[in-house]
Amino acid sequence: MQDQITSILNHMAKSQQEMARTLEAKRFIVAHMASMVVQIPDRDPSFGEIESLVEHSLEVTKGITSYLNSLADLEDALADNLAPIVKAMKEHPSEE
Repeated sequence: MQDQITSILNHMAKSQQEMARTLEAKRFIVAHMASMVVQIPDRDPSFGEIESLVEHSLEVTKGITSYLNSLADLEDALADNLAPIVKAMKEHPSEE
């Protein structure tokens, strides 16, 4: 039983590591987009149509929201995957 749990945990760790790498790449993109937004002047931006500025601001907001949702999904996946393992380990404490 312990070997099965260890094997499952190893596979889960690899999967979670890949998810973390994806999130790291997403974080880099969102941070870069946010740093570009900081460069926009507060008054009288001369970027042409205001609709274009609003559209790009919305895209940045969507990117940040997507990143934060991905972090929440990772946390949920970790909890969902670890719950049965912890339960199994509590049921069979002598095999540790």
